[in-house]
Formats: sequence, C-alpha cells, structure tokens
Amino acid sequence: MADAALFEFLHTEMVAELWAHHSDPGPGGQKMSLSVLEGMGFRVGQALGESPTASAWPKRLPLSPRLPQETLAFREELDVLKFLCKDLWVAVFQKQMDSLRTNHQGTYVLQDNSFPLLIRMASGLQYLEEAPKFLAFTCGLLRGTLSTLGIKSLVTASVASLPTCKFQVVIQKT
Repeated sequence: MADAALFEFLHTEMVAELWAHHSDPGPGGQKMSLSVLEGMGFRVGQALGESPTASAWPKRLPLSPRLPQETLAFREELDVLKFLCKDLWVAVFQKQMDSLRTNHQGTYVLQDNSFPLLIRMASGLQYLEEAPKFLAFTCGLLRGTLSTLGIKSLVTASVASLPTCKFQVVIQKT
C-alpha cells in the first residue's frame, strides 16, 4: 500500500512542478505541460514493456519495474489490450481496469470507475476541469507499453464524472 501512496505523491508533484514551470495559463503552456507528462509516461511504459534481464528482479517484489517477458507474447491486438487492463493496471495501480470495449476496427475504450490518481479530487465538480493534467502521464504509459509491444497507437482520456475515466486507444495501422 505504501508503494501506491508514494506513486500518487510522486505523480502529484510532477504535475504541480510542471504547472509551476509552464505557468502560462493559456493553451500553449498547458499543452506543453501535458506533452511533457505524456512523454514521461511514454518512457515509463516503454521500460515496463522491455524484456527484463534474467535475475534483475526477484519475483517476490510486488511491483517489478518490468513485466515478465513470457507474458508479452501475444497473438492478437485484443490480447494486448486485455493484458493492459489486467496485468499492467495491477502492476501500476494494484487493481484491474473495470471494462474494455472495442468496435473491432482498432478502437478500444478502457474504463476505470475509480481511477486512483483521481480519487482524491473526486469530492467536487470544481475539480473536473483539472482532471486532464492527471491523466496525461497514464495516456503516455499506455502508449509507451503498446509501442514496446509493436503497436503504434493514439491514446486519449476523458472524464465525465470523477473518479471515473475512460482511455480511448486508437490503433494506428501502418
């Protein structure tokens, strides 16, 4: 449980620091901060998807910095998205994603009804407009993991009511 609290604190501090440095209240400053957060998440997602060295991470660790290589052999796109909803989400947030939907044409919607990084701000509607900056890192995390698994994608997030959020993953066909 301490790992989750530390991750939430680190994430909150990253968001606060980026908003302090890019204090331009206009769309340009906000866009730059969101881009930086998404880029950080992308790199973390890439690292999580990279194959681990044989003895680098003992199995007793509750949160391995990398996911087991044998888990990363997928036959279909849908299997990869199921992996994100189950294994990746548990590794990062200690819970599974609540639902996964697809149109079977390369668009997937992953829904988390109690997204851990939004729970603390779920007490009022006034925080709804602040939610996107707390989702950018996770969008990058998903996109980075998919990239490492050989899937080019576009990931966006939306929040209709706190702490529920939806991540839309659109697979880029090459």
